[in-house]
Amino acid sequence: MADTTVESRPPSMLDGIWSVPNLFTLIRLLCLPIFLYLLFGLDNQAAAAWMLGALGATDWIDGYLARRLNQVSEFGKVFDPTADRLLFIVAIVAIMIDGSMPIWFGVAVLAREVLVGLMMVIATLVFKIDRIDVTWLGKVATFLLMFAVPGFLMGNSDFPGAAGFEIAAWILGIPGLALSYWTGFAYIPQVRAGIALHRAQQASGVVPSTS
Repeated sequence: MADTTVESRPPSMLDGIWSVPNLFTLIRLLCLPIFLYLLFGLDNQAAAAWMLGALGATDWIDGYLARRLNQVSEFGKVFDPTADRLLFIVAIVAIMIDGSMPIWFGVAVLAREVLVGLMMVIATLVFKIDRIDVTWLGKVATFLLMFAVPGFLMGNSDFPGAAGFEIAAWILGIPGLALSYWTGFAYIPQVRAGIALHRAQQASGVVPSTS
């Protein structure tokens, strides 16, 4: 009798790419040109700040939809944080160009994002370690910064109470920046452990999973 057993294939990065949470992430990403137009095209700092604040406030929705609709995917696990990081970096550069954020603060935030991002890319692509999930403290740091950044922009606008927004930006921004560096350093032992595991698997002839 012929063997009709069908071998299951390993999960692909493209599995589940067409899903509601990924569509929501894409819509948030497509709002980036609108933010830039509001800031530089219309020179409306307040409107740009509200747009950026809305993008930050909806950061949790795509993850919630993925779990609620049972549409968690490998693509979404990469696409969501990548889109968030792109929105964050472009927004900070734009606000520094606008002159609404202290250069040292923006550079400090960007340096952390770039260094941690490069570390993760090298660790996953070169050393093939498993993807490291964002820690709870890392999410808190991102939350604080994602509201501090538009706060600086609002604080430099003609919106009523602008001075209060700038004060709030500093109150959220300083601990957010410090916490982001703390969590960035906390990833180093996890990356080193993953690299050590990868080398041990290579030495023993075990092929590490890339799923």
